[in-house]
Amino acid sequence: MDGIHDLGGRHGLGAIDPERDEPVFHSAWERSVLVMFPALAMAGAFNLDQFRSGMEQIPPVSYLSSTYYEHWLHSMIHHGTKAGIFDPDDLEQRARHYLEHPEDTAPKASKPDMVEALRTLVATGDDYRRQTGAAPMFAIGDPVRVRPEASTTHTRRAGYVRGRVGEIVGAHGGYVYPDSNALGAGEDPHHLYTVRFTAQELWGDESGSANSVVHIDLWEPYLTAV
Repeated sequence: MDGIHDLGGRHGLGAIDPERDEPVFHSAWERSVLVMFPALAMAGAFNLDQFRSGMEQIPPVSYLSSTYYEHWLHSMIHHGTKAGIFDPDDLEQRARHYLEHPEDTAPKASKPDMVEALRTLVATGDDYRRQTGAAPMFAIGDPVRVRPEASTTHTRRAGYVRGRVGEIVGAHGGYVYPDSNALGAGEDPHHLYTVRFTAQELWGDESGSANSVVHIDLWEPYLTAV
């Protein structure tokens, strides 16, 4: 997670410049990649946190120079290959074929059961709440500090809040712990909190910081008492 894959709160990357009238998909292949995500997840190639971790395997230059759905595709190939769903040589041959014959259409499949499952998922979302079997260490109103250590694997402990002090403003109970789930080490649920940070605590006395706060959801192992 550390490094170029964790860009939140970083300076020097230029202004945010959203595309005017941006389409949902810029190319037809992006639509296909979106559908591939639940198909591979249902096939057991990855869970959500492993999928996110797969994008963090992309070399920094490639990560910054590729698009959103290219990041998705990289993770799908990475985990699909590890799971034995894809054969690298077969993927290479198929890619070469369509580069040489762009007029050919890709084969299509019909999977009504998957479509119905996706209809339900889109409408209701997925639920990652779990019982922990442990009492929460913190309560609403408690000041906490985010652990400052670097991370060598996937984590939702964003770099810009590490070592910073905030106040717990929401306690949500147990949720799947991303750091364990991304390693395939089980869901390992821990208590999840919403922590409020002042902009001054995060970035100092910049213009407007006195009137700004940031809320971020953080798991209990990320926090220490103040």
